[in-house]
Amino acid sequence: MILSSLLFLSVTAQTPLARLQEVPFTEVVVADRFWKPRQETNRKISIPHAIKMCYETPRMENLIRAGKGEKGGFKGLIFDDSDVYKVIESASFALMHAKDPELDKKVDEMIAIIGKAQQPDGYLNSWYTLMAPDKKFTNLADNHEIYCAGHLFEAAVAHFQATGKRSLLNIAIKKADLLAKMFGNGPGQRMGYPGHPEAELALIKLWRATGNQEYYRLAAFFLDNRGKKFFAEERNQPKERFDGVYWLDDMPLREHREIKGHAVRAAYLFSGATDYANTTGDQPLIEMLDRVWRNTVEKRVFVTGGLGPSGSNEGFTVDYDLPTHSAYQETCASVAMAMWGHRMGLLHGDSRYWDSAERALYNGFLSGVSLKGDTFFYTNPLASRGQHHRVPWFACSCCPPNVTRTIAAVGQYFYAKSVDALYANIYAAGSVKTDLTKDLVADFNIATNYPWDGNIQFTANQAAKSPFSLMMRVPSWAGSAKVSVNGKSVETKIENGYVSVRKAWAKGDKVKLELPMDVRRVAAHPKARDVAETAVVQRGPIIYCLEQVDNEAPVDGVYLPLEAKLTPKHEADLLNGVTVLEGEAVMFDEPEWRRTLYQPLQVDRRTKIRAIPYNVWDNRKAGAMTVWLPYAPKAPVPGGPERSATVTASYQGGASSLTAIRDGKAIEGSNKHPGQLFHYWAHKGTNEWAQYTWKTPRTFNSSKVYWFDDTGFGECRPPVSWELQYLDGTAWKPVKTSDTYAVGLDKFHEIKFEPVTTTALRLVMKLQPNWSVGIHEWQVTEVED
Repeated sequence: MILSSLLFLSVTAQTPLARLQEVPFTEVVVADRFWKPRQETNRKISIPHAIKMCYETPRMENLIRAGKGEKGGFKGLIFDDSDVYKVIESASFALMHAKDPELDKKVDEMIAIIGKAQQPDGYLNSWYTLMAPDKKFTNLADNHEIYCAGHLFEAAVAHFQATGKRSLLNIAIKKADLLAKMFGNGPGQRMGYPGHPEAELALIKLWRATGNQEYYRLAAFFLDNRGKKFFAEERNQPKERFDGVYWLDDMPLREHREIKGHAVRAAYLFSGATDYANTTGDQPLIEMLDRVWRNTVEKRVFVTGGLGPSGSNEGFTVDYDLPTHSAYQETCASVAMAMWGHRMGLLHGDSRYWDSAERALYNGFLSGVSLKGDTFFYTNPLASRGQHHRVPWFACSCCPPNVTRTIAAVGQYFYAKSVDALYANIYAAGSVKTDLTKDLVADFNIATNYPWDGNIQFTANQAAKSPFSLMMRVPSWAGSAKVSVNGKSVETKIENGYVSVRKAWAKGDKVKLELPMDVRRVAAHPKARDVAETAVVQRGPIIYCLEQVDNEAPVDGVYLPLEAKLTPKHEADLLNGVTVLEGEAVMFDEPEWRRTLYQPLQVDRRTKIRAIPYNVWDNRKAGAMTVWLPYAPKAPVPGGPERSATVTASYQGGASSLTAIRDGKAIEGSNKHPGQLFHYWAHKGTNEWAQYTWKTPRTFNSSKVYWFDDTGFGECRPPVSWELQYLDGTAWKPVKTSDTYAVGLDKFHEIKFEPVTTTALRLVMKLQPNWSVGIHEWQVTEVED
């Protein structure tokens, strides 16, 4: 067992710019036992399901009606067109890998509908066409016009690359020409940029596909002007009073120091900025990207590679806010993190960026779809009590088509190239054939059972006209590697995370890379309070979890000592074929801990455990799940009789935790998110209550509460008023007190009252009209005998 002392390693050294090129998905064949079956399920199940949902929900209907010239009656969300484009992109990628006449025909039909919905000047957006044709481009911050266009551009490039057809590309060009004519610094042009970044990276793709420099200029214009607080102008708000953090419109792009705001917006923005930096070498821009990257991977990314702890802004709060049960970790954010890591790797030529892309792809992203391929996660918590499940579709269904397009084209993340080197970044059986120069071809077959096995073999399919290097990534989780060439071991040196074999390649040359696949324990940073004194189990790129269906003891009721041995075992018939980890943990419960503080444990509490990859949880019987495991018995938690009470409430907000109201964790301030939190969001202006219930009557004489306030990143504020009630028989009565029920911040508010003997207490609140309520802690005091 290997222990990594910190979850996130500090990266400060600057590497020279490599400015590599991506090897496109069209030049990569995936033929392994991990991704290939998923791609088949994606093509046969997930993509047809997504197309079906686009028709069963109003997405296609809106475009059809717009194409007929109808007005009014739009249904759904204002950005639903983007889902249609992502589905077409997914299908296009899939058609590259396998002929599928039925899917090809369906895509052509969808493109024809889109073409009819496009107006003569190139404008294309079903909501504005149906509902507000006179208000186009008047709310760039929120209404996603340019965001939808970005997904159109990406879909068009993918469809053209995969099929050679120009039907969607011509539509995209017309829309891009309209935007290029409208936005800029020239005569008759205007200011603006996307509220939801995406078009920046898409325009650069379209520029590369068409050679039209105007698309590159427009991407640069959007990036260079972001942060001028244009969205304040749209709202007629004073710029000095405008909080643009959510949109990353709070400061010029090159001044950012941390990742913030909406998680997907942020990572898409920095992905586009990285593409731009790769073409320009813009040093201030690159320095910003490096700063923000370090903040992200050292302080704000989940161990599963995803982003965004908070549901209220679908994004970031503060450093080290990395909760478990309430982790938002939107599937789209994991896609965005993989996209950004891949691009940073291309910029710097350093394998640590693909470490992050790989972590996201194999864990936080892949958990977003079931093994059957027809249900999806929007959010991906790192612990569950058995209530969190995938569903077939969402009202806001950005995640399912993001899953389908990423799986279909996952090979685009595997390789990169320079004029004299092929970089192998993520390993999968199959092949790659790409031109390094006009006269130099890199052409290899790859044999491996990665990620379950660390042996990878490259076989050259043709002789090379001149020498070039095969650069093989040594992941940070491996730390070392062995290399042999044509059966003979060679000494290698790891540079920028790669081992290199450079030679004049002959047909049949074989290079074998051996990566150690030790079971590792990765400990949380001590400032990540929600997971303090815990560690995850990792083997290769795979993060593991305990799922209740595999374990007799409650999965949140065990600890795994750091010296515990876990043995890998491949189960070909389990969850479509996975390597599980088996060993022994130790059960604990708090009463037993309290009783044995000063004496040896009298009972053997060892229990067998089985850990499965996090990416396949919730594919069997519903039950609890946890990723982070304590490595020692839990210390006593501060608190009183509330610790033994059953907690209920009038309403429980999404991703909130009932038991967090009495978890006894230290509170740094009302505005400091504790990780797990109890709240009523999105209830606003309502009457709500929380309740403690005990099995037998107890006598109480005081209570105190600490209010949560997420001003700046959410919608929780203290209530208008509150009171404490007790259960008297079947009636609820207020306690008798002369104290004031205060609603201030940053401290406990205590009331003392005449003793009451009861089996239940209630905290009753009146919420402010436009705000919800969150509670850090509610404690009660029992009368001493």
